[in-house]
Amino acid sequence: MIANKYLKNKKFGISSYSFIFGLLVIGFFTLSMINPKSQTKSYAPGEYLQYSLSYGFITAGQGVMEVKDTLMDGKHLHQVIARGETTGLSDALFKVRDRYESFINPVDYLPKKSVRSIREGRYTYYDEVIYNHDSSYVVSQKTGVQKVPSRIQDILSAFYFARNFKFNDDLKKDEIIEIMTYFSNELFPLRFRYKGIDNIKTKFGRIECYKFSPVTEVGRSFASDDDMEIWISRDGNRIPIKIRFDLKVGSFTCELASFKNLVNPFSSIRN
Repeated sequence: MIANKYLKNKKFGISSYSFIFGLLVIGFFTLSMINPKSQTKSYAPGEYLQYSLSYGFITAGQGVMEVKDTLMDGKHLHQVIARGETTGLSDALFKVRDRYESFINPVDYLPKKSVRSIREGRYTYYDEVIYNHDSSYVVSQKTGVQKVPSRIQDILSAFYFARNFKFNDDLKKDEIIEIMTYFSNELFPLRFRYKGIDNIKTKFGRIECYKFSPVTEVGRSFASDDDMEIWISRDGNRIPIKIRFDLKVGSFTCELASFKNLVNPFSSIRN
């Protein structure tokens, strides 16, 4: 499980884990062929989502997810960016400046390139990966060529694919959704359980959401399968509204703070 990978790897701090897992909200889909009948246009270039991360009552950081238009090798692509940083006292104690990018083909929703730029305290990491879907391999600046399953997603493109094709009312309670992604030069199988529809209180009012819980290994960091929960808006935008995770070191919450240029009405608000 990716949650366990982060928490067992000493190169990743708790702040990094919170931003990366919370803001990206990865892995809510299977690698089936695209079904046009199930597609929803949930985002478009210009979309901008901002998040706040808190540890109890303390604001510990902030993050952004945004979509831009770009060109690569003469082809029109969507450049999606997720970045997170610590603020205030957290920044003074352990500075985090993480940035993920994915260059996605808007026709088949497969990544052409991904970028991972990490700064966590004194630790830094940078890698770029090129995806060749015709021949099912990737090329990493760090490790070279590696064979991968067909239609592989990167950790960020997965979320945007899911918004268009997998977040919907067809989900059955307790259904487990699985995906294989390529991340950190490895294949990562991700599994999540759909928990049903939930209404949560936010700064925007009460919002109706799809609720998910990652299928994690109980032990070192999580005491039970319910120690992490994710809420996705039940409207045409399918954006992450809130992520809560209880770790042995404390409870973290990541919440939507502001948004711009949503492609659909924010109709999941239930005041």
